[in-house]
Amino acid sequence: MTVSVALAGLEVRVDGRTLLGPVDLEVAAGEHVLLVGPSGSGKTTLLRAVAGLATPSAGTVELFGERVSSPGRLDVEARRRGIGFLFQGGALWPHMNVRKTLAFALKCAGVPRSEHDARITELLSDVELSGYEDRRPGTLSGGEGQRLALARALAAGPRLLLLDEPLGPLDGQLRSSLLDTLGDLHSKHGWTTIHVTHDPGEAERIATRTVRIEEGRIES
Repeated sequence: MTVSVALAGLEVRVDGRTLLGPVDLEVAAGEHVLLVGPSGSGKTTLLRAVAGLATPSAGTVELFGERVSSPGRLDVEARRRGIGFLFQGGALWPHMNVRKTLAFALKCAGVPRSEHDARITELLSDVELSGYEDRRPGTLSGGEGQRLALARALAAGPRLLLLDEPLGPLDGQLRSSLLDTLGDLHSKHGWTTIHVTHDPGEAERIATRTVRIEEGRIES
């Protein structure tokens, strides 16, 4: 089994308060792991630690066989981890239209400018937003906004996708549609996914495994 994510004794503490851990978890390449638990249980903190947005107080994070975080330090900075992160609510940039949003994400990922047009076309096709290039986030529906946020997360061609309550702001029909898109893209690209939600049934049909976290610890 090829392991994409390995957390060993991982703890995150802030101002003396333990937000996460200790946690031991392995995620195999190509898995879509559903991470469930109540609000405040440590789900988002775990994602942030994997992404390099939170520094471990103890333990380690390894991605694709490389140690990226150790106690008190980030061995590999966030932007070099090969991760796409879809934040809760999308966190889109309101002053940028769809094309500029994706072009900026591609630039930050180091994709040559000569490749931007083709990559943007592919991304928009993948998330079913072809023809939306000139639209701004304020003119998009909730579902369209989340699809743009997903396209931005995929811009760098990540090996690992982190989803933080991606369906939270959507109603039933839009949730189902975006889930279908996520499932199709997972099959197409074969990346590894950790999908955080408070609803155990949210993505059962596309998840390969469900892991439950309570009070910062993974239930056995």
